Amino acid sequence: MRTVTVPLTLINLNDDGFHLLVEIVVFKEKHWAVVDTGASRSVFNKAFIEQYSDTVIVQEQEDTNATTLFTTSSTIQTVIPKLKIGKLLIKSYPAVALDLETVNDAYILMGHPRIVAIIGSDIFLKYQAKINYKKLKILFSSKPG
Repeated sequence: MRTVTVPLTLINLNDDGFHLLVEIVVFKEKHWAVVDTGASRSVFNKAFIEQYSDTVIVQEQEDTNATTLFTTSSTIQTVIPKLKIGKLLIKSYPAVALDLETVNDAYILMGHPRIVAIIGSDIFLKYQAKINYKKLKILFSSKPG
């Protein structure tokens, strides 16, 4: 099985930790996403999905709450036709979105780029991801495992 190697960017959080960022292509545009091995699933920024997706499903607050390292809030859902992480192509990705603006506000204050997503364990597990911190690369299997 072929391996897809994708470069990572390490950002410093005011000398109090680090985040890994990866460039993704979603809705035919390049954007940044956080690599979060502690996130149970990937999530997208709610404002971004509302802007770009034609088929947003709003979930009731008590029915679907998504929790990540950053926040807990009500969610919306959509299907992203094509999500690319490097040369890894994920078709018809069922996306959950929540408000990531507080993350973006903090990133901007620290001089970092805005993000549109947090890539989490659903994708890492499905594509058998391995992170090489020394080389700042993430490796995926090209086919779901």
